[in-house]
Amino acid sequence: MARQCELTGKKANNGYTVSHSHRRTKCLQKANLQTKRIWSPTLKRWLKLQVSTKVIKDLKRKSIDALLKI
Repeated sequence: MARQCELTGKKANNGYTVSHSHRRTKCLQKANLQTKRIWSPTLKRWLKLQVSTKVIKDLKRKSIDALLKI
């Protein structure tokens, strides 16, 4: 399974680690993903998804069905 949010598609970002002398080395900035069990009222079952923490925050305001339509 790829390290990617299953709802938003967020994934790792390529970036640089910059030292004090301004030497740059490549690094991979991974998305903050968590495995979460989410109840879907329309499907009437639990969904086990790997989602970003932003989605978890949005789930407190909206239902999973509203987020899936986006």
